[in-house]
Amino acid sequence: MTSDAPAAARVDSWLWAVRLFKSRSLATAACRAGHVRVNGERAKPATTVAVGDEVVVRGGERLRVVEVRRVLVKRVGAPVAATAMVDRSPEPLPREVFAVPRRDRGSGRPTKRERREIERLRGY
Repeated sequence: MTSDAPAAARVDSWLWAVRLFKSRSLATAACRAGHVRVNGERAKPATTVAVGDEVVVRGGERLRVVEVRRVLVKRVGAPVAATAMVDRSPEPLPREVFAVPRRDRGSGRPTKRERREIERLRGY
């Protein structure tokens, strides 16, 4: 770490710099929507992050839990971004868990019995 490195940065800027979001505006929107937490507290876009802070990002494909190892303000390459955080995210669920039974194409509308089975599967 260089001596001119910042001690803290905005959370939306840091999320964009370490490549958790494709653009800073997407990171800002996620903060405003309440999908980002810093040390357990809901984060506004201007919330500062420092080394050692835990950042939790909900939404997208899965829950991301990362620890800040290095404060970045500018977007950097993927290898450098990987060293700026420690990823403590839980493992994603296997795809088989979400397999939805499909009806044969052209088999018409579901019968009353099939409809009830579908509703039971969906939890209605």
